[in-house]
Amino acid sequence: MVEKLNKLKAILEKYPGIVVAFSGGVDSSLLLKIAKDVLKNHVIAVTVVSPLQPKDEITSARKVAKKLKCRHVTVRLYVFKDSKFIYKSPNRCYYCKIRIFKKIKTIANKHGYGVIEASNKSDLSDYRPGLNALKKLGIKSPFIMTGFDKNEIRFLAKKFHLENWNKPSAACLASRIPYGRKINKKILKRVELAERYLKNLKLTQVRVRDHYPIARIEVQTTDLKKILHYRDRIVKYLKRLGYKFISLDLEGYQIGSLNR
Repeated sequence: MVEKLNKLKAILEKYPGIVVAFSGGVDSSLLLKIAKDVLKNHVIAVTVVSPLQPKDEITSARKVAKKLKCRHVTVRLYVFKDSKFIYKSPNRCYYCKIRIFKKIKTIANKHGYGVIEASNKSDLSDYRPGLNALKKLGIKSPFIMTGFDKNEIRFLAKKFHLENWNKPSAACLASRIPYGRKINKKILKRVELAERYLKNLKLTQVRVRDHYPIARIEVQTTDLKKILHYRDRIVKYLKRLGYKFISLDLEGYQIGSLNR
């Protein structure tokens, strides 16, 4: 791991400055911390704000950037202007990433900086069309380049005293909606509110897959008993959001389950 970290720092040292695509999750937080250590004040964290990100994730990103004493910029993305994204084709992540990183590159170009993002080796095991968008735009993924996986990233984040080192993995809210379904603000908000309610029950990991009128809840298998304990409250709240049937996936949380 020391060798990987030194290799990562060597990659970053070659840049005059860096713009980090920053979600506020553990991966991008660690990447931002290392970039800041290497390049000092020649680092900008950029967070994209859209209906695809829960509001609490944006708040969390601001707090982490402030803690790391890094310049932080937010840019707004109007996702509903892109028909290729709205209708949830299997490549919708590709089209979304193209739009996101074009905005980030515009900021980087003004300063003569490079752009990096925090995908890691573990991400390669799932269907990730967004990675093709990164390649097309020349965006570098230093964790992939140096072979870091998710467990190693969490280990280093803890070692470097990042408060979010054990934060559950997050993904954009559109990942809760099956391919072929039209996406709109109402659906995204419904999912956001459902997951926020469940997270407040102190669950380790939460996904609410929107098979409307069915809500399919995924949690870690160790949390299944907790979900059942709060069953009546959960059913009542999710039905208030508009779901008619509330189901619990007995397989538990699965990364990219809608890609199966």
